[in-house]
Amino acid sequence: MVCEATISKASYNLIGVGTLLSSFLLLIINGVQRVLGKRLIREWPLHLMIFPSVIFLFIYSYIPMFGITIAFEKFIPSKGILHSPKVGWKNFQFFLEYPDLQRVLFNTISIALMKMAAGLIVPLIVSLLLNEIRKVLFKRVFQTLVYLPHFLSWVLLGGILIDILSPSTGIVAKALGMLGIEPIYFLGDNRWFPFVIVISDVWKEFGFSTIVYLAALTSINPSLYEAASMDGAGRWKQTWHITLPGMLPVIILLATLSLGNVLNAGFDQIFNLYSPQVYESGDIIDTLVYRLGMEQFQYGVSTAIGLIKSLVSLVFISLSYFLAYRLANYRIF
Repeated sequence: MVCEATISKASYNLIGVGTLLSSFLLLIINGVQRVLGKRLIREWPLHLMIFPSVIFLFIYSYIPMFGITIAFEKFIPSKGILHSPKVGWKNFQFFLEYPDLQRVLFNTISIALMKMAAGLIVPLIVSLLLNEIRKVLFKRVFQTLVYLPHFLSWVLLGGILIDILSPSTGIVAKALGMLGIEPIYFLGDNRWFPFVIVISDVWKEFGFSTIVYLAALTSINPSLYEAASMDGAGRWKQTWHITLPGMLPVIILLATLSLGNVLNAGFDQIFNLYSPQVYESGDIIDTLVYRLGMEQFQYGVSTAIGLIKSLVSLVFISLSYFLAYRLANYRIF
């Protein structure tokens, strides 16, 4: 009898606690629904405008995630994703035991880091210099000229660079010859190829980041510069103590986004410029994936490598966001 009373008492206690928790959760859910419902009614035009982008993102980004299962299969196109033989972690093992993995990783990370550093510093310097120019027409013309390469594909720019850097007929080779220097085959020399990749990428993309930095400069209160000049601060001190701190949120944002590309050294650029002569310094993860997937038809290995890249990028973005919040007290979202 005592045991039955104890059990029934415990049951009543559990039922009571469960009821309280359920009621509490229902109150929270109802409150959230009311708040979201009011915001949805108030902001429905904004939601309507973003709806096509959400649909596009769902179709082309989320639905293809089903293909991640190929990373665990020996994919056979005729059998499809569902019926291809499963191989477990063998595709990942193949990549991690690949003979040239160390060289490919080094090339990828070194080129990506050089691009990230130059892609942050060069536009910042150019935007600061442009901000000092008072002739509006010259500033607009310069912005247009540096921004135009951003819209050109690497197929077109690759052909232009191949002609310019040709050791026999290129403009650079002729200029070096006039200076008494032997022509250099920049696209066929392992010592020069990574620097050609970085410099050409910065030339193509720095215009976009420059405009972003210029937009950040316009948000800085001009009265801060007036107060600093009255206190005797020169242009350098104003830049160091007012301009750069005012641009810090945008700098952190671009740096955080670029860290997600730490394993993306630029496939389309390198694919249009490299050759077997520069595999030692120019072969990256993406070109390896291309050869494995499109030439050797190892789709499972290619998918496994892509999955590893995505996970590493997610870790780096999360880490950079955490550091930005902890060190600079800045939230991106």
